[in-house]
Amino acid sequence: MKLSRIVSNQNGVSRKRANALIATGRVSVNDEVCREAQQDVSEFCAVSVDGNVIQQARPSRYLMLNKPAGYLSATVDDLHPTVLELIDSTLHDDLHIGGRLDRASTGLLILTNDGNWSRRLTEPEIKIPKVYRVTTEHPITPETHRRFEAGIWFEYEQLTTSPAQIEEINECEARVTIYEGRYHQVKRMFHAVGNRITSLHRERMGSIQLNDELTVGQYRSLTAEEIASV
Repeated sequence: MKLSRIVSNQNGVSRKRANALIATGRVSVNDEVCREAQQDVSEFCAVSVDGNVIQQARPSRYLMLNKPAGYLSATVDDLHPTVLELIDSTLHDDLHIGGRLDRASTGLLILTNDGNWSRRLTEPEIKIPKVYRVTTEHPITPETHRRFEAGIWFEYEQLTTSPAQIEEINECEARVTIYEGRYHQVKRMFHAVGNRITSLHRERMGSIQLNDELTVGQYRSLTAEEIASV
């Protein structure tokens, strides 16, 4: 949000008055004077006017979870356990999921309270690669490779997916790389070619790779390098 808007909204003054306060050096962001009214300021920054805090800083959270099967990618549910139940309650801080996995799927799941960051990670137009290890009911055919590389037509969205790559491990197991992350995209792509996924495990999103040493149900904070890669 622009600094002038924060000052106007939180300090109860007009936008013109907010601009004047900023221009005269009476507004600080994280204890440093800021004279740029149009500077973008995140919700994780402290903002003060004449030394009075009008926006408290809050900690940002970026977590990697090795999701088990049977858990919903949700923060609350009346019927099924959710992935948030695997996270220490002191870290919740309005966590949401950046790129959901369905209940049966496993692997890399990102939880954060930074909405702008998670949108960059998951927005289809940005085309960050997502890598999945899949097992299929039927052998993966050369035609499947061709169809995936050309893109699959999704009737509901009225679009063709971006080209995807398949790296076969054996005839019914492969790594699949997609660049959009649409709703149930990998399963829908295999369904479109007459096959069915029996297991799906996400290994990577962009430069963020699921740690081999992170056992099922465990989580850790992302490194500064992983956060900056998005």
